[in-house]
Amino acid sequence: MRDEPVPAASPEDTAPSPAARGPGRPKDLAKRAAILQAGTVLFVDNGYEGTSMEAVAAAAGVSKLTVYSHFGNKQGLFVAAVQAHCERMLPDALFARAPETPLAQRLHSVARAVHALCTSPEAIAASRVLGAPGMAGSQEARLYWDAGPARLQADLEALLARRSARGELRLDPADAQTIATAASQFIALLTGPAQVRLVLGCDPAPVNPQTHIAAAVATFLRAWAADPPAN
Repeated sequence: MRDEPVPAASPEDTAPSPAARGPGRPKDLAKRAAILQAGTVLFVDNGYEGTSMEAVAAAAGVSKLTVYSHFGNKQGLFVAAVQAHCERMLPDALFARAPETPLAQRLHSVARAVHALCTSPEAIAASRVLGAPGMAGSQEARLYWDAGPARLQADLEALLARRSARGELRLDPADAQTIATAASQFIALLTGPAQVRLVLGCDPAPVNPQTHIAAAVATFLRAWAADPPAN
């Protein structure tokens, strides 16, 4: 995907007037899903600037007016595509309470999902778009943060706090700052250079993903587990 600057709003990015949309009409969920899928593919393949609402409509098999009706403009479609991808890769069930599951097994499940998300073509494409001139501090950037990194951080903090309360981690469950630090460290162990290489278009990391995931979990447990694994 090309790393191109995000242009100023143009007729392509501007939604039709409310009257043109037919306010009050129920949205078709199947059409919405088709538009999201088409938009995701085109953003990954063509970049932000290289994706038009007309092309999304054609790929989804709907009218351009329908695309605008669901998402308002191209920025709205991009943010919605990011949110849908994050929710699909990191479903709520991943962080649901499961005290019967051993800590290491639980962390491996989360680690596999986080690594898969952060190295997915969709996430790499989003990182390139958001790194373009004009996107720093934008609404799109803030919404992306809330939909992906912030949501992951909060869910992981809650999981670590619960496991700390059970005595499985050397963390005070009431110490929010230390819990947040531990969660950030866990995420950093799973991303780092491997993700940066993909964003920059370099060769993939030479380390096997499963080896990388296992090492990240082991490192985290050696640092924080009440009964750390042997070296």
